[in-house]
Order: sequence, then C-alpha cells, then structure tokens
Amino acid sequence: MAAAGSPGAAATDLEVVRGKRAALFFAAVAIVLGLPLWWKTTETYRAPLPYSQISGLNALQLRLMVPVTVVFTRDSVPLDDQGKLPFTVVHEREIPLKYKMKIKCRFQKTYRRALDHEEEALSLGNVQEAEAVLAQPKEQPEGSLTVYVISEHSSLLPQDMMSYIGPERTAVVRGIMHREAFNIIGRRIIQVAQTMSLTEDVLAAALADHLPEDKWSSDKRRPLKSSLGSSAASLYPVLNFLLYVPELAHSPLYIQDKDGAPVATNAFHSPRWGGIMVYNVDPKAYNASERPVRVEVDVVKVMEVFLAQLRLLFGIAHPQVPPKCLLSGLKSEGLMTWELDRLLWARSVENLATATTTLTSLAQLLGKISNIVIKDGVASEVYRAVAAVQKAAEELASGHLSSAFTASQEAVTSSERAFFDPSLLHLLYFPDDQKFAVYIPLFLPMTVPILLSLVKIFLETRKSWKKPEKID
Repeated sequence: MAAAGSPGAAATDLEVVRGKRAALFFAAVAIVLGLPLWWKTTETYRAPLPYSQISGLNALQLRLMVPVTVVFTRDSVPLDDQGKLPFTVVHEREIPLKYKMKIKCRFQKTYRRALDHEEEALSLGNVQEAEAVLAQPKEQPEGSLTVYVISEHSSLLPQDMMSYIGPERTAVVRGIMHREAFNIIGRRIIQVAQTMSLTEDVLAAALADHLPEDKWSSDKRRPLKSSLGSSAASLYPVLNFLLYVPELAHSPLYIQDKDGAPVATNAFHSPRWGGIMVYNVDPKAYNASERPVRVEVDVVKVMEVFLAQLRLLFGIAHPQVPPKCLLSGLKSEGLMTWELDRLLWARSVENLATATTTLTSLAQLLGKISNIVIKDGVASEVYRAVAAVQKAAEELASGHLSSAFTASQEAVTSSERAFFDPSLLHLLYFPDDQKFAVYIPLFLPMTVPILLSLVKIFLETRKSWKKPEKID
C-alpha cells in the first residue's frame, strides 16, 4: 500500500480531479450548447399570423353601395322641386339575414336635370328607341344605375304602367305633379333599384351555405348516373344539357310536377350538373318506311328551355318586379346587364363569406394544434387573403363592383390556398410522445453517466464541506 504522501497517491488524486473536471465539462457542454441546439433544431416553425385581424373579420360589416343617378326631365316634377336640383339623397337599410356578418344596402341617389340629348331621346315615342339613343354616348360602370323620370302624361310608357326596367343599367319612372313629388318618386326609384341590384332573396341565396339550416330546407335530389357525365368531383366542371327523344314504345313521355300536372316545358334541371328535356315526336313519324327515322327538332324551342335552365344554374332567378312595372325582354345573350351586376353582387358577398369562414377555421385549427408547421408561404397567403377581404369590403362600400369582385376572388383563392397547403400536415402525425420515443435512445446512454458523475461530485463535495478541519 502506498503511503499518503507517495507519488502514487498524488497521481490517483490527480486522476480523480481530472475525472471530476471532465464530468463537469461534459455537463456544461450538454446544458449550455446541447440543450439549446436540440431545442432549436426540433422546434416547430410557426410564422406569425394576423390573429387579431382574422378575429375582427367575424364582426365585419358589409356596406353595399349602389350608385343611382336620377335624371328629371321637364314637367316630371313641379317647378319648385326642379329648382332644388341637383342634390344627393342616401337610402340605407339592413338586410335581415341570420348571419354573423351584418349586411347593409345603401342606395346613393344623385338627382339632376336631364341634358339636351337626354330630353330629345326621352321625347321619342318608343322606350326601346330612347334606350338605344341614351346608351350610345357612354357605358355605365358595373353596379351603377340610371333612372329617368319622365312626365306624368308621357306616351313613352303605356298609360297603365308607372315604371320600366330595360335590359341595360337604365330604367324609366313616371313622374307626378304633387307637393311630395320627390318622396313619392323616391319610393318608386328604390323599388326599381332593388329589383335591378340587391334584394334579400339574392343575398340569402348567395349565403345559403353559411346560413342556419332553419332558414333554408335542404333540397335532396337523386344524383344522375355517372355514365351521364357527372363532373361534381372534377377540377374543371361542366354543365350538361341533354335532349331525350323517347322510343315509340314510351312515347309520348311527360314529366309531371309534385301535384301530378304535366310540366309545360317537359324538362327539369339538376344543380351543378345541367338540364334534361324530353322531346316527344309526332307518332306518325315512326310509321315511315325508311329506317332510321329522321326527326326534325325545333331547335329554337329547345334552346329557349336550355337557356332558362342555364339562368337557373347560374343562380339568376326571374326578378320580382314592382307593381305596374314593365320588364324588358331578354337580350339575345339571355342575360340582362343589370342581372350580371346582381350576380357580381351576390358572388362578391359569397366570396367574402367563404374567405372569412376559411380564415377563421384556419386560425382556430392552428391555435388548437401547436405542432402544425406554419411556413412563410402560408403566412403570406393568409396576410394576402385578409388584405383582400378588407379591400373588397372597402370597394363594395364605395360602389366599385368590378374591383370588389376581383378582390373577393383573390380573398377566396388565397384563403383556400393557405388552408389546403400540404406543409401544414408535415408534423401533424408526429406528436410529442413520439419525439421522446425517438430521442431518448439517443441521449440516454450519454446522459446517465453524466448525471451519475454529477451526483457523485455533489456528494463528495458536500462530504468534504462537512468534514471538520484537523487541529494540530
């Protein structure tokens, strides 16, 4: 056995000190460098999102402004009232819908006198000719309306008619010689303007997927066979219009309504698919000696039915006109200009509702699940969608329908692109317990010796502190 002061004892003490220092060094490296590095490399990257702005979208108030220019001809109102022109009147009302987003419709009526060429055009004997002349100088922006107020005894309209709605963004209202002329005519103008722009039914149909179920009953229809070309799951959906000529054994074939009465058009349509028309042929045609039998189809009659079905598939229902209002016939395109504006109004509101719902759902999902990766690309799409929603709302409030619709499309596209981004699922199926199962086998063999050495050093140091000093 070596003596206490021998070189062997000194070497052993030096090795012990070196072991303690090595253990402390490894522990310091693991704590100061290893843990932060491991924490940084294994954390879930989550780019910042505008959660406060997204939550504010739920309280968004839409103001749909419809600019209406009201043009008064001579003798349309009393002279005293003509002296008050021009001026502006605003009529605003809230659309009563059971929806979290408040929607207000604002008609901004700008009253003015008729110009010389307008007076000349409205003095013609035919309202269609007057419309053609008035439409030549300029084209109105989307969403705006022009209402011409003519004399109470003008022959431009039939005497039993108080107003006329044309195929363009123009209408004609009969004036009145009364001390409350502006109020009476103003109510007629609002009725006509609502028919040509925004009604509760139009907005309710656009928000049908976002309203409570008690507002709209579900219309369940049996789906057509896939062999007929159903494209419900396609990225490029198409509309199908099928003309069916029944065989002699099944002819004539009639379609009946729910009351058992034959349908006048002998046709029906299916939403998001198309329409079908049954065309019965005169049985005498089947008695021909030659085969196959040549069938003459009345194409005009068939296309009128398909055109009506196309309007319904686009969500363009027949407008509910005010009493004593003459409605112009459809243009050759099958769509009036102001009907296109109504479609843009409805789609803009629908796009904003869809984008708001998508962004709110995405924010709630990312708030509940902490291990979802949020890349910068997803965050930029969310920011772009929020900005587009705000811009569309501002454009709608300003009466700029075309730019509002474009912004609403961008809002829907960006919000859905962010919501369905594949990168959101990268770590969704790698929860924290699986992280421990992967990393424990890696760190446990190194961590246990370091911890045991630290415990041993702590105990020895504590023992040396409690050992009393030797007094000579």
